[in-house]
Amino acid sequence: MNTNKHTELVNHAWSVADLLRGDYKQSDYGKVILPFTVLRRLECVLEPTRDKVLETVERFQGQDIDIDHFLRKASGHRFYNTSRYTLGAIANDPAHAATYLNKYIAGFSQNAQEVLEKYDFRQHINRLDGANLLYQVVGRFADLDVRPEIVTNHQMGYIFEDLIRKFAEQSNETAGEHFTPREVIELMVNLLIAPDDDVLSLPAVARRVLDPACGTGGMLSAAYEHITKLNPDASVEMHGQELNPESWAICRSDLMIKDQDPDNIKFGNSFSNDGHLREKFDYLLSNPPFGVEWKKVKDEVENDLKTLGENSRFWPALPRINDGSLLFLQHMLSKMKPVSEDGSGGSRVAIVFNGSPLFTGAAESGESKIRQWIIENDWLEGIVALPDQLFYNTGISTYFWILTNRKSKDYQGKVVLLDAREYWQKMRKSLGDKRKYIASDQIAEITRLYADALEVAQNEEHPLHGKVKIFRNDDFGYRRITVERPLKLRFELTEETLAALAVAKPIQKLDNTEEFIAALRPLIGKVWKKKSEAWLEMKDAVVAAGQLWPTGAPFNKALRDAVGVRDPEGEVQKIKGAPEPDTELRDYENVPLDEDIDAYLEREVLPHVPDAWIDHDKTKIGYEIPVTRHFYVYQPPRPLAEIDAELRALEAEIQDLLSEVTE
Repeated sequence: MNTNKHTELVNHAWSVADLLRGDYKQSDYGKVILPFTVLRRLECVLEPTRDKVLETVERFQGQDIDIDHFLRKASGHRFYNTSRYTLGAIANDPAHAATYLNKYIAGFSQNAQEVLEKYDFRQHINRLDGANLLYQVVGRFADLDVRPEIVTNHQMGYIFEDLIRKFAEQSNETAGEHFTPREVIELMVNLLIAPDDDVLSLPAVARRVLDPACGTGGMLSAAYEHITKLNPDASVEMHGQELNPESWAICRSDLMIKDQDPDNIKFGNSFSNDGHLREKFDYLLSNPPFGVEWKKVKDEVENDLKTLGENSRFWPALPRINDGSLLFLQHMLSKMKPVSEDGSGGSRVAIVFNGSPLFTGAAESGESKIRQWIIENDWLEGIVALPDQLFYNTGISTYFWILTNRKSKDYQGKVVLLDAREYWQKMRKSLGDKRKYIASDQIAEITRLYADALEVAQNEEHPLHGKVKIFRNDDFGYRRITVERPLKLRFELTEETLAALAVAKPIQKLDNTEEFIAALRPLIGKVWKKKSEAWLEMKDAVVAAGQLWPTGAPFNKALRDAVGVRDPEGEVQKIKGAPEPDTELRDYENVPLDEDIDAYLEREVLPHVPDAWIDHDKTKIGYEIPVTRHFYVYQPPRPLAEIDAELRALEAEIQDLLSEVTE
């Protein structure tokens, strides 16, 4: 099907909006157009076996048996329709359109009816009938030619995506919440599955694929097509879960048409209601929503981790509440097949993230612990940096994470970083935030580059050497050390320090607060280098005034806080004989895991602050993956002479233009 035919079909379906105008809000057009498009597609798919299904119904009529199995066999699909009605016939009888259409829908198998129910279809039938529009809408869709021999399942997916995009534009929603650009999916599937191409070509291959945020099912379809293209006899089970009812319905209908079990597509939230509990899969891939908070399922997720511990889907930690991206990855990793002793089994995982999961979270934060757990288990195979402005709903930079629990020997203990940010073409027309796309030849080159990553990284003469870097797992880990410096104080009594002392709680609690402060007032202007000298002179002044000198830690702390002044040349304060750290001078350093922190202190810190030390009790382990930093190439600023020459040339050009105007 060429582009013109595709556009013609999309425009034909969306032309129903002209009929709906006035009776429906623009934002509601899609609630009619999408389910009718699904309905028409189902009708076209079932048309060749329609008579055979009706014959089967007649053959078993009056018999008290469940004939579901026989009807599916007759239809050649996992769904069927036992009604004699068609959309064309219904459109030709306006007076009974609603009655006949409801009977037609009731003739579908239960799994097909469930798809239409997610659209509240019967409610819209009544509404359209009340506006005397139903027969016209039905007639318009009866003329929509989406027969499988004209429109393949893959092409039908594009039609649904275009309709959803139009719906999103009308209703101010984000189209990208429902699907991922096809070229991004193709690249992702290549990186996920291509390493197994040889194995997948063998006879009797069976694979299970899961997308826990499947949208309209684009990723599942692409994985299915990749595997069956390699091996048409391969058995591929597609599984998914989706929260949006319209997207769920489209994905489910797509599976039915592909003779997959539609019950494999679960409806609901993957975190709070895992539709694939205790199931394992060969391939897992997803494009979860970026930066979406998970507050709604907080109790369920936290209870899962607390109750099940290491067996929880969300082990070992939870990310911050305002971004659930890493929860999707943890959920997927929990569904990897174990690797057996002979090396068989195992799974591969691919997921799209923005930059946040790479580095957000300090050492020993939830995010850092998740990264540490993944890397220490040697599951992270590679990360691919993608161009920005690839997605419909965001222009930010995105990344593929590729993970597996069955790394080949060459990759064990290593992580591939691949810079694909320059692999893009400019779109003729922007679609939302999507202004770039990855061309087919670029997808092929990135796929080859990822497959040959080790060789390319080792060969400095390779033209793409700068695009690939290989790191050891430990290279992403660091120790967060706390560098302390001693608190140094001088002591002075001024009007300000005396006023601060007067309002301190320990002083306020004295029976003779006013007399105590009055006794110290003659010392205003005095400065002491040592605490002992200051305390002695102030004590003598208070005692000389006939007052008692208070004791106790709270009093001494309040007094020091009031009269102590930070001074680089001041006296080092001590606690139990050890220097007291100055919280204002406290600093933190990230030291690579493979480096001795005392050697680091001696080399990097002590030459500048000789009195510094490390508080080892505060040292934390952290993990981050600073992809862009590793590919940063310093660009020296242009020479000043070159900039000056360019400015002079521009000035001369402006003068010439002005002279032409004034002549």
